[in-house]
Amino acid sequence: MRRLDTRIDIGSAAFAARRAAMLGRIDELRALEQRASEASARAAPLFERRGQLLPRERLARLLDPGSPWLELSTLAGYRLDDTDAQRSVPGAGVLSGIGFVSSTRCVVVVNDSGIDAGAIQSMGGEKILRAQQIALENRLPLVQSIESAGANLLRYRVEDFVHGGRLFHNLALLSAAGIPVIAIVHGSSTAGGAYLPGLSDYVVMVRGRARAFLAGPPLLQAATGEIATDEELGGAEMHAQVSGLADYLAEDDDDAIRIAREVVGRLGFASQAPPAHFEEPLHAADELAGVVPLDFREPFDMREVIARLVDGSRFLEFQPDYGSETVCGHAELHGHRIGIVTNNGPIDPAGANKATHFIQACCQSATALVYLQNTTGYIVGRTSEQAGMIKHGSKMIQAVSNASVPSITLHCGASFGAGNYGMCGRAFGPRFVFSWPNARTAVMGAEQAARTMRIVSESTARRRGEPVDEAKLDALSARIVEHFEAQDGVLHTSARLLDDGIVDPRDTRKLLCFLLDTCQQARTRALHPTSFGVARP
Repeated sequence: MRRLDTRIDIGSAAFAARRAAMLGRIDELRALEQRASEASARAAPLFERRGQLLPRERLARLLDPGSPWLELSTLAGYRLDDTDAQRSVPGAGVLSGIGFVSSTRCVVVVNDSGIDAGAIQSMGGEKILRAQQIALENRLPLVQSIESAGANLLRYRVEDFVHGGRLFHNLALLSAAGIPVIAIVHGSSTAGGAYLPGLSDYVVMVRGRARAFLAGPPLLQAATGEIATDEELGGAEMHAQVSGLADYLAEDDDDAIRIAREVVGRLGFASQAPPAHFEEPLHAADELAGVVPLDFREPFDMREVIARLVDGSRFLEFQPDYGSETVCGHAELHGHRIGIVTNNGPIDPAGANKATHFIQACCQSATALVYLQNTTGYIVGRTSEQAGMIKHGSKMIQAVSNASVPSITLHCGASFGAGNYGMCGRAFGPRFVFSWPNARTAVMGAEQAARTMRIVSESTARRRGEPVDEAKLDALSARIVEHFEAQDGVLHTSARLLDDGIVDPRDTRKLLCFLLDTCQQARTRALHPTSFGVARP
């Protein structure tokens, strides 16, 4: 397999400028993530008085020391909880990710009760749903660390209530599929939240702190006039001794985590060792920070990215002289066989046909697909339309939609128009989607949208015999550009869970290795499904 050479001059001013711009974006991301951590940590005195661990401390003690942890959706809800960029706290009040518990790869969801007592935000619910989907698709046990004040009634929306039922539906599906669900109840789990432990296969509750009830004392009194204490209604001891909701009664947070780790360790789901033999790329991953420009209009060769990701920088390109703007080929990454589909420009009919053929061939050989998105979309114009662009693009979308192998998508640059679809965007169900800090996603570029509306407005005015108001059209164009550019960047798209997170380009090889290990483990894991989920006594 041919090794990819590089034409990048890492000592050039252009490389230095690209690197500085990319590192600036990464610093901005890290600062936002740190803001969420600091907001939660401000609750430390309260947690200490109650004898509790902070949510991030619970997570750290749950995970195996020194093991990999892939946090997901760290920007969820950014500027949706508060439109002020300086006050908004990203993360949606939930920590989620994939990590190792007692040598077992698991999906972990933690209510960040250091922020607003763990009240569930709208995007927090969506974030948990995504974590559950990942657990189901990848056959991973789900561990929930629960302490939540429930829904934020001041921001109540009926659609959140209705769609929120999927949280419980998914737990039932996981259990029935033979994928264990473990709940550690550290504090309150009220109203609908009571079904989180109720639909779990194993439940650990902390004595004196855990609470689970459908109606807490205030609601009970308002609805029925009955007066009862927290412990009588839903305390840990009551559930361990009377209702049977709790399987294990822990003395404190540390003890609860110890019990949960022992439960996970006895599931028989311990992770297999990943492939041991592989070559590092010839070109340093650190150079990726300077390979790609922030401006999607500045061209670069995606082979330079591939050369810094795959084992030995070896890449067997498929049909290199046909539809050359679409790049397809075979490689290995940490020993995993992969098929790569990427772009050096718009997708033309030949490129769409090549990608379709390649995707189907990868399915035939059970080769995982990695899409590196960098396209302004399917090419337009008289020539391409007459060559069957719609027909050939549709074939590519058919292949992407029905691929039988795991697909992983990485937004490396532009992701515009139907190119987002044909390159396995979020709507097409890839196992995982991540973005680089420079990525942009939109139905079209901002200037293109503005020009389109200007042409339409000019044509309308002429058809009506009216003068063209250039100043008015200039103002319209400026508004359209501002409107599009406010939405196409990763801070906006990641806040809305249009990806699973933003990754430092220099960490991309490690990320893909972790994700491919996860997909491979799912492929080989045997489950023991039941007709229904495990019902509590």
